[in-house]
Amino acid sequence: MCGISGVFHHQSGAPADPAALRRMADAMAHRGPDDAGFHTDGALGLAFRRLSIIDLGGGHQPILSEDGRRAIIFNGEIYNYQEVKAELEAKGRRFLTKSDTEVILAAYEAWGPDGVEKLRGMFAYAIWDRDADRLVLARDRLGVKPLHYAEDGERILFASEIKSILAHGGVSKEVEPEAVADYFALRYVPAPKTIYRAVRKLPPGHLMVVERGQRPVIRQYWDVRFTPDDSRSEAAWIEELRSLLDESVRIRLMSEVPLGAFLSGGVDSSAVVATMAKFSTTPVSTHTIAFDEAAFDESAAAAELALHAGTSHHVETIRPDALEVLKRLAWHFDEPFADASAVPTYYVSKMARKHVTVALSGDGGDENFAGYARRYSFERAENRARAWLPRALRRTLFGALGAAYPKADWLPRVFRAKTTLTNLSLDPHEGFFNSMALSGHGRTVSPFLHPDFRKSLGAYRPSDLFRTLMEASGTRDPVSRAQYVDIKSFLVDDVLVKVDRASMAVSLEAREPLLDHRLMECAARMPSSLKLVGREGKVIFKKAISDRVPPDLLRRKKQGFELPISGWFRREIREFSEALLFRSHPVTDAFVDRAYVRSLYDAHLAGTRDATHHLYTALMFELWADAHG
Repeated sequence: MCGISGVFHHQSGAPADPAALRRMADAMAHRGPDDAGFHTDGALGLAFRRLSIIDLGGGHQPILSEDGRRAIIFNGEIYNYQEVKAELEAKGRRFLTKSDTEVILAAYEAWGPDGVEKLRGMFAYAIWDRDADRLVLARDRLGVKPLHYAEDGERILFASEIKSILAHGGVSKEVEPEAVADYFALRYVPAPKTIYRAVRKLPPGHLMVVERGQRPVIRQYWDVRFTPDDSRSEAAWIEELRSLLDESVRIRLMSEVPLGAFLSGGVDSSAVVATMAKFSTTPVSTHTIAFDEAAFDESAAAAELALHAGTSHHVETIRPDALEVLKRLAWHFDEPFADASAVPTYYVSKMARKHVTVALSGDGGDENFAGYARRYSFERAENRARAWLPRALRRTLFGALGAAYPKADWLPRVFRAKTTLTNLSLDPHEGFFNSMALSGHGRTVSPFLHPDFRKSLGAYRPSDLFRTLMEASGTRDPVSRAQYVDIKSFLVDDVLVKVDRASMAVSLEAREPLLDHRLMECAARMPSSLKLVGREGKVIFKKAISDRVPPDLLRRKKQGFELPISGWFRREIREFSEALLFRSHPVTDAFVDRAYVRSLYDAHLAGTRDATHHLYTALMFELWADAHG
């Protein structure tokens, strides 16, 4: 795992500045503490930080072609590189290292930019081709590894982290207004936007080609397609799923440094660890954090799986230094990011790093197998109800009910919740957004925003992102459509950002076997009726691992990876929060309605409303402004 960055003056041809490249690399030293490398070739400059995992002695980057006319820097792991290498050797290609990085470069030389389609793994890379005067940037299919860029018509800068681009100099830090609106709705900034107008994210499954004198061209090379195959039996699906899970875990065990796993006690991490145990000749090193508050502690369930799988289990009880960890995370994330599970993710990464350099994670199971069962079952039911009533009637009837009745026990159970009533008045993308968003408001922007700023947004609505994704999903099945939206937005821009930044903050590589693209393609072909049965999600996945994971763990109620932050605002960080939330700040004043935040804060302190997530969102926006604004 590494950090990559660079510059290409594709219009002016100005020479790359070695001092600026060093600043870019130094800004990401935490991503690669083992080594640094640089390469300049006229208008092109590459910078690299390395965390050594494979080919410890020969994996120094950048790697150059034998004739020195092409160069590559790469962040990630290619799990099938030996297969691709063998295919290239059969064509007469010689290799000088054991590194997967050299294989990527050779694949480019053999097949051009389309060589990315040969790769199975997590990656972000940059290839310089002097003969073609071309820079190629690529990001893996699911976006496990990050890649940002800034293009101003004269040059393009790129990097694993935004702070590296800003370290080069000459990049505006003007805030992107739409990104602020998105953040206060979703608690993250969705791709391709970043919080800065001048900086963008290369979307997952995309590559960018930049040639001298031309504008950058971005194209998609992969997408997950939900095309259910109803002709196969459940038993056949289970057999294929088990085989792909075994293969996905097995190929992710390659490492020349200590390797282990995160273990939360949930279904997904338990499945990964139990499968690791099948292929490991020594006990798997597993890592769990515990909390004093029983409502947040999953360590007992994790210990049960560890005993069942015979792992070498490590547990630490966490009593976080709230102020220190929040400030640290604000610096590492570069953008405002308000998923509070980043805190325990950081702590479990920090603890695991004492024992291993690589850790497998269970992320992706919920998105692949409809694990967000409550949301998905309501989405399915709401879409059925929408089909019964004309749109105008729904807007009027359920809109009024949703506004008037916060709770209505006389209605059928599915219609009791205020959110459900409101959702029925909305179009599908607005309703799903309303279920996901911090403050609902499927047809409006967040009340967090300053009235003048809200007015300046005009007709912009963050929920339009969900409309675009639903239209791109290629399916009318409401569960599959919701899965697609989650995969393309929440998974990529929340879950995977969280894991990457939190693990890289302590120089730990995290691998995601449940996000193997072949396993995901299999899951997408399964009818949603095999995944979501009634109000239970991941049904077929649980059946596939029933011989590996104890039954009581498979029956456990889903528990999020959270912290008792609600009490923090009343105790540990009360004074600190008040100083930040109600101050005047040159960046945040224009965006935040502090009177609205004050009303939430007072209600939270009084115990009349749990505004934990709302306050945390506002707080992390202020901490981002202090760290980077």
